[in-house]
Amino acid sequence: MAGLYLHIPFCRTRCIYCDFHSGVDMSIQERYIDALCHELDLRVNELQGTPITTIYIGGGTPSQLSIERLQRLFNHIAQYVQLNRSQEITIECNPDDLSPQYIEGLRSLPINRISMGIQSFDDNDLRFLRRRHSAQGAIDAVRRCQEAGYDNISIDLIYGLPGQTLDMWQYNIDRALSLGVQHLSAYALIYEEGTALMQLREQGRVQECNEELSLAMYTMLIERLEAAGYRQYEISNFALAHHEARHNSSYWDDTPYLGLGAAAHSYDGSSRRYNPADTQTYIDAIENGKCCYDEERLTPTDRYHDMLLTRLRTRRGINIAQCKAQFDSSLIDYMYSMAAPHIICGNMELSDGYLHITRQGLFISDSIISDLFVATD
Repeated sequence: MAGLYLHIPFCRTRCIYCDFHSGVDMSIQERYIDALCHELDLRVNELQGTPITTIYIGGGTPSQLSIERLQRLFNHIAQYVQLNRSQEITIECNPDDLSPQYIEGLRSLPINRISMGIQSFDDNDLRFLRRRHSAQGAIDAVRRCQEAGYDNISIDLIYGLPGQTLDMWQYNIDRALSLGVQHLSAYALIYEEGTALMQLREQGRVQECNEELSLAMYTMLIERLEAAGYRQYEISNFALAHHEARHNSSYWDDTPYLGLGAAAHSYDGSSRRYNPADTQTYIDAIENGKCCYDEERLTPTDRYHDMLLTRLRTRRGINIAQCKAQFDSSLIDYMYSMAAPHIICGNMELSDGYLHITRQGLFISDSIISDLFVATD
């Protein structure tokens, strides 16, 4: 099995916290779709005949594409993929793009999963984040998708916003649960270099949420979602039974995937490829019949580190039998020795053939993973 990711780098406006590659120039959309189709022609053989079973259209804001352009994209993908047999086809959408007419258009496409960036159900938060929709608009968008027949909907929320209290975060969780969506992703607000949010912090105009409050919000998130029947299958992701994100899970379980578009990444098990994070550079190269990615060949240590970074994000963790089949015994011994102190203090657990981070350890998962890395000079 393999995944296909397509990056759509168009946004009507830029959110204050976003460091993903995107731009507001819509005039090049047609050329960009042409480039995506041509890049698929150039690179589909990289998967060596492995069937594509999941497709994810991310961004940016893919719902800034017209239904006609999305249809043209799927018509081209259909030359290589049996779309009617795909396990999951996801598109990211902004709530205020999801008019009844647009949803009707999406229903005419093979898309079977909607991922909606809501971020907050508080209008003051949304204005601060420079989101285009209102809280009620987001609720209405979810309801319209449900009424149109979508039964696999994911929403994103952000916690740890400046001035956000535990009660305000509880309100967000409760509003999300009231919608009955099948999947929820929640992320702590991160101050990324080069973003407008980082500039505000450097100017002293906003104050970062303190660690104690952030951990309290994360604990509340886990407890309230688990009580409502959602399983936490990854650090930031929760799903009702049988609704885990299949495509995103491929990033965490070593499944190959092909990434197309500006800033897209690909992985084939032994190397990673990175397209340039510049839309015009990407288009120009593809129009000239050239792939434009940089390639990184992975050493055994690189692959070991990748395994730690991906598998230990999941609640299931590292399959020890698979790990022993992939890596030299010296790396396995090193992993055990570095994990031992965390197992003793309850932050990790070795059970049923898996090494995983416990719920207690989730709060310090980054430092745990870092401890298991091989030290380099």
